[in-house]
Amino acid sequence: MKYFQMTEPGKSLGVVGLGGLGHMAVKFGKAFGLQVTVISTSPSKEKEAREVLGADHFVISKDEKQMQGAAKSVDYIIDTVSANHPVEPLLNLLKVNGKLVIVGLPEKPVQFAAPAVVMGRRFVGGSLIGGVKETQEMLDFCGEHNICCMIEKIPMEYVNTAMERLVKGDVKYRFVIDAAQSFKSDE
Repeated sequence: MKYFQMTEPGKSLGVVGLGGLGHMAVKFGKAFGLQVTVISTSPSKEKEAREVLGADHFVISKDEKQMQGAAKSVDYIIDTVSANHPVEPLLNLLKVNGKLVIVGLPEKPVQFAAPAVVMGRRFVGGSLIGGVKETQEMLDFCGEHNICCMIEKIPMEYVNTAMERLVKGDVKYRFVIDAAQSFKSDE
């Protein structure tokens, strides 16, 4: 977010997808002083987005009326979704000079009509991970703002079940294998 200058307090951030990356994007957005809108296909995630993570707004991306109502309402969007999904409707949510940064990795190429970017002077970029310096800055920021991942700790023998749950989207928000407990002897 810092690299793309998406940290100005008072601006607005849309977070697409409320999974492992998305829930962290909400936390970062709030810590930077942004108004955060979660954009999701799942209405069932609204309560958690607002009450647990502190999102200011929630938009169901499959609801055309909600998407139209949110048109040109955000300065920045972080798209964390790795499933194939249309990007052009997201571009319509951006204000003039808005930025869409893709961090999810869908299987199929991302496509949108050029006027969706050109007419609103919008920017589309992507990011995977920063270098050592950026990573350290992020960890320091997390420490200063008490930001941490929400995880579900699992034993090694639960990995297959965890993979099945992952496919179903039944994860809040990351699985972490408890290696110390998994290899502890019963002696």
